[in-house]
Amino acid sequence: MAEAKTKPTQVSVAEFIAAVEPASKREDAPVLDALFRKVTGVEPEMWGPTIIGYGEYNTVYDSGRKVRCCRAGFSPRKAKHSLYLLPCGDDEGSKADFEALLARLGKHSLGQGGCLYVNKIGDIDLGVLEEMIALAWKNSFARYPD
Repeated sequence: MAEAKTKPTQVSVAEFIAAVEPASKREDAPVLDALFRKVTGVEPEMWGPTIIGYGEYNTVYDSGRKVRCCRAGFSPRKAKHSLYLLPCGDDEGSKADFEALLARLGKHSLGQGGCLYVNKIGDIDLGVLEEMIALAWKNSFARYPD
């Protein structure tokens, strides 16, 4: 079975952020990092070459493949920031809460599997993002307790 590509590395988060291009994404990254640290209460680590991840969980896919993932995180990519948040728990109330927050967030787009894309942090309400991170963090423990 192939080994997961996205796993914790020994790369320094601070060194990674210092090298982010373009400069606008590099300037946004410490703000996002501070927000994720505040909400999660954990020190980040690099997951793969470009994801700044907070916490971790283990799960097993239907195929039997075991994986280890970060509970929340972001990647300051060239085009847009990719924010990795579990969008909701399994209950309809959590889904509705997350969708209500998305409606208030500001300019964004959504990708597959919980990716939230924002061009720059000036386009979004950071208070709403803080609520979204908190909801995703809480739901990650409900969904993946270990």
